[in-house]
Amino acid sequence: MSHAEGTAERIETKSPEQAAARDELIDGLCRPRACIAPKYFYDALGSQLFEAICQLDEYYLTRTEAAIFAQHAAAIAEATGVGATLIDLGAGNCAKAASLFHVLQPCSYVPVDISVAFLRGAVERLKTSYPHIPMHPVGLDFSDFWVLPASVQDGHAKKLFFYPGSSLGNFAPLEAAKFLTRIRAAGGGQGTLLLGIDLVKPAEELEAAYDDALGVTAAFNLNALRHVNRLLGSDFQLRDWQHKAAFNAAQSRVEMYLRARRDLTVTWPGGARMFARGAEIHTEYSYKYSQSAILDLLRRSGFGDVRCWSDANNRYLVCHARAT
Repeated sequence: MSHAEGTAERIETKSPEQAAARDELIDGLCRPRACIAPKYFYDALGSQLFEAICQLDEYYLTRTEAAIFAQHAAAIAEATGVGATLIDLGAGNCAKAASLFHVLQPCSYVPVDISVAFLRGAVERLKTSYPHIPMHPVGLDFSDFWVLPASVQDGHAKKLFFYPGSSLGNFAPLEAAKFLTRIRAAGGGQGTLLLGIDLVKPAEELEAAYDDALGVTAAFNLNALRHVNRLLGSDFQLRDWQHKAAFNAAQSRVEMYLRARRDLTVTWPGGARMFARGAEIHTEYSYKYSQSAILDLLRRSGFGDVRCWSDANNRYLVCHARAT
């Protein structure tokens, strides 16, 4: 079948080479305050665990965002226009984008995710329901510099970048501005952006969302160590670590860590790191914004003509903006 018949093509991969991933992980583990980048949450199991997190009572983000999309779908389509190439950054199971297909009517769909195996399965399922939409899945770590693959560099199609789920919050504000600037450049300065972002709220509500009673988020955080072991050849033992999440009000961010339960040493080919009991590995920041702060961030990143939609309690924000 041709793309015109809705077949998803072979996934293009532009992920870092194994050596580059190893270098990045070693650098993070050897810093005075050890860290693992949040992109290493997302192997196949990590992606499945995140799907489970999105179903939790405490994790309000996904259902609140979905309700905004459902309530304001017509207005969102009016703002975005129809018939664009829909570029879904961090697509996961592709469900969020698919929920908008009926109003956005994309001319093609480009789901982008670092977890190639998970993305492949998601797209194979999706194309059976939407055989008329050409799909071009891309396996890509887009947290650093990136460009769209040649297969989707259609100069005639409008480009709508879709970045839901408040994933922008994983970047510090300065890095978030740089990332949005790269999105603007990838669209040739003519694309548009549909963004979901979490808003500041009481600490107890935020901390519950990142440290649920069932321990699914803890399993998600700990699974990063399994992924690191596979990539680096390290010997992390998950039983030696515990999940920690806390809201830092001064920085307006939820912080996630893995804390050592005992004195231990982690080794990998060519290196090692000692951790004292209570020592922490930083795994994620999730910044929370006010509406005025996100509007300022978009402006500084080269976007304007912003339209926003929120829920009744102003807990979450969806924005559409145009490159200026």
